[in-house]
Amino acid sequence: MAGRTDLGATMLEPMRSDRLLVVAAGLAGIVLIVLAIVYWVEPAGSLPSFFPGYQAHSTHVHVKHGLAALLVGLACLVFVWFRTGPKRSPSAG
Repeated sequence: MAGRTDLGATMLEPMRSDRLLVVAAGLAGIVLIVLAIVYWVEPAGSLPSFFPGYQAHSTHVHVKHGLAALLVGLACLVFVWFRTGPKRSPSAG
């Protein structure tokens, strides 16, 4: 049975590195978009202390930090979109 694949063996194979990269980029994109929202909603004094831009007792909102996080997050999701799209086969033309 040449065309048959064994599902048990397929599930035990390690994940390919490009697939792992796609999953990591997708998670990073989602996290960065959530981070952008946090930057826009919370003033600098209310951010967690490990966030870049944290300033104790500050009421300044970091719009540029949020915009940068949003753009990088969207770039990660676009990367995932192109990476997981259908593969084009060369035309016999």
